[in-house]
Amino acid sequence: MLTFLGFAMIATFLVLIMLKKMSPIAALVLIPALFCVFAGKGAHLGDYVIDGVGKLAPTAAMLMFAIVYFGVMIDVGLFDPIVKGILRFCKADPMRVVVGTAVLAAIVSLDGDGSTTFMITVSAMYPLYKRLGLSLVVMTGVAATANGVMNTLPWGGPTARAATALKLDAADIFVPMIPALAVGLLSVFVLAYVLGLRERRRVGTLVLPSGADEEPELVTVGTGTGTGTGTVTVTGTAAGEGTAVATAAGAGAGTGVPSAGSGAPASGGDAGEEGFQGLDPQRATLRPRLYWFNAGLTVALLTAMIMELLPIPVLFLLGAALALTVNFPHMPDQKARIAAHADNVLNVAGMVFAAAVFTGVLSGTGMVKHMADWLVGAIPEGMGPNMALVTGLLSLPLTYFMSNDGFYFGVLPVLAEAGAAHGVSPLEIARASLVGQALHMSSPLVPAVYVLVGMAKVEFGDHTRFTVKWAALTCLVVLAAGMVFGII
Repeated sequence: MLTFLGFAMIATFLVLIMLKKMSPIAALVLIPALFCVFAGKGAHLGDYVIDGVGKLAPTAAMLMFAIVYFGVMIDVGLFDPIVKGILRFCKADPMRVVVGTAVLAAIVSLDGDGSTTFMITVSAMYPLYKRLGLSLVVMTGVAATANGVMNTLPWGGPTARAATALKLDAADIFVPMIPALAVGLLSVFVLAYVLGLRERRRVGTLVLPSGADEEPELVTVGTGTGTGTGTVTVTGTAAGEGTAVATAAGAGAGTGVPSAGSGAPASGGDAGEEGFQGLDPQRATLRPRLYWFNAGLTVALLTAMIMELLPIPVLFLLGAALALTVNFPHMPDQKARIAAHADNVLNVAGMVFAAAVFTGVLSGTGMVKHMADWLVGAIPEGMGPNMALVTGLLSLPLTYFMSNDGFYFGVLPVLAEAGAAHGVSPLEIARASLVGQALHMSSPLVPAVYVLVGMAKVEFGDHTRFTVKWAALTCLVVLAAGMVFGII
């Protein structure tokens, strides 16, 4: 009964948000509450929710202060050189823009934190996607999939969990997987290239007024700090395509260029939705004299995070406080910066606490355990010698519908034990368990994905509908490569 209710609850949630019948926050709260009553455990709902909130509270705190910290770093211009380099490469070509998104997401993912990756990637690429009229779900899908492949780094989480659960060395798991993961990352770049070509065919050849040899100058719109206007000319070269001129006006008064692709939000709504949240090279918040201080602070913060000198929420709390104090010593300026990022903070924190209801009910009622036991029990006896392959295939749905903790500490030991009975090494099982991470990063149970869709102003359902198929294909490529190389 609990197995059926668990799958029904997840299916109901996904269908409702993908059809846009409910907002993600409402669905994350109301659907599990309803199914908790169906399971006959409505009297314990409060305990389940409090337990879920308690477990996710550190994550919510980390995301809140990470958004403030990296928001301030973006405001003061720390990432402007990276953005300029990416934009020089892109040259207003949709194919290059999408490939640049994948490359940037992969590089930034080296810090091991998905939220950081998405904040930097979206902040850099969002203005260009908006100005050129590209589909924003292409940006979120490519960024999430690239980050998912890179999430297998030993300090990213899954590898460490697998090593802990099976009492193995993380290096023994990860190092042999590098060739397969490299193939997976290459497949993401190929995917970005194909999607970029599709976007190029859709919008035509793009010409920016700044000239072919100059990087496009992004204009901050809708932030309340600028009053100028920026114009981008879009010239169609394919048959039947005309010429369009899109203008962005300052101070939130202009009209944004809607992405015509799947799931792209159309203009219309608040100023933030219409405006280009870009990197104005003349913005008042720039602190060029403090560039090396901010760079050093960020490197120190990421180093401390990788070395686990302090809990990550504490590191970002201290980092945000220090960044605000040094860059904006006057109280009104500090309040203005916090207010500027309050929308993202509230959306993400609210989503995390809503997800705590979902995970709390899923775990507290025992649904997740029954679901895992049913899936493991459904494996035919004859598949025993191929448990590594089975583990790799199961990692796709299980890491999507479960947290990494639930999968690696609850399900993986059972799979490893079943494999050991047929002579399959625990190392092979552990490596195979990493295959599903590209899909996992778009799971509704991953807080970082709400940072991605929130900053990109993309509906979660649109992101899910677009990304799942490509992420699953990437996972299968990694699995196939692992088997070809004899790793799995």
